[in-house]
Amino acid sequence: MATIRDVAQRAGVAPSTVSYVFNGSRSISEETRRRVQEAVDALGYHPRASARTLRSSRTHVIALALPRSAGRQHAVDGRFAIDISDAANHLGFDLLLTTSRDNAEGLRRVARSGLADAAVLMAVDMEDARIDVVRELAFPAALIGRPADEDALPWTDLDWEEAAALAVRELAAAGHSEMVYLAPGESEVRARRSYALRGIAGAGRGARGTGAAVQVAHSVSDPAGLAGQLRTLLADRTGRLGGGARNRPTALIVQHPSAHHHILTSVTGAGLRIPEDLTVVVIGALPSDPAGRRLPRIELPVVTLATEVTRLAVAAATALREPPRRGMEPATRLLADSVGHLLIAPELLPGLTPLTAPRD
Repeated sequence: MATIRDVAQRAGVAPSTVSYVFNGSRSISEETRRRVQEAVDALGYHPRASARTLRSSRTHVIALALPRSAGRQHAVDGRFAIDISDAANHLGFDLLLTTSRDNAEGLRRVARSGLADAAVLMAVDMEDARIDVVRELAFPAALIGRPADEDALPWTDLDWEEAAALAVRELAAAGHSEMVYLAPGESEVRARRSYALRGIAGAGRGARGTGAAVQVAHSVSDPAGLAGQLRTLLADRTGRLGGGARNRPTALIVQHPSAHHHILTSVTGAGLRIPEDLTVVVIGALPSDPAGRRLPRIELPVVTLATEVTRLAVAAATALREPPRRGMEPATRLLADSVGHLLIAPELLPGLTPLTAPRD
């Protein structure tokens, strides 16, 4: 395994210069920085020891890793950023936002930079590559999202699978036999986002348990496109909407962040009335969204999730700074001392419209 001395020798500099490049404590020329980085890449060196030294001095900064595409805006991202910032400030930490779309390498840069004591990771995939990065570098982190390997790192999440199953069960009990489950977009499913896959699984479980017919569709973001999609999904077998048509879905369950804000307009644009023609239930609504309160909903407990994930990240950073147990590597100690989980059970809240199925 390469050491800092190996890096220094290959780059033609002193070991202390390599340390300065990592911790930024002195001004280093770009040429020297480049040679050191080339040596690091060539040797596959991971500065675990340097990172531990830096963490012992503490930055009192939490990095929020939120990969996003330019131009796309989701209200939920801003809410989480604000509430995580508040939770961090309460614990004496500042918040550093990183939005690199290259999830693993973006986080690797942050972990190696020494700019933060720990990270909170959002937009978690079932097999998230960032988990391997933080374990490899022994960098403390906690997730908003439930990965496939639930013991990999600390995490907190809404129980999306149970939320979807609960929505199906309650609608079936209210007399609905045919429903549409509007899941997150296809890109979220291809990326194997945890919340998307677990929600779809829950819709299937609810269908099997109740005997209801639940059609899963992947939402689109723009209101006009969503209205057209709903017009097709919610028509009866003759292509008619509403008006007492039989053999058509009478309930719509929405689990898409963008769709929450457009669903009322889009349903109207599709030629349907709520609740006369269609019952709508929203999963993952923001608690402060006044438009969402009209509909039966399962709210996303943003404050609780943000507070708990920040606490878990700080606890992981604290655990890694403690003296190592004999024979235990840092990454192992990080997992042994700090893994915690909070899975929040869903609650279906009433809206101004009923759950009961529209009459023919």
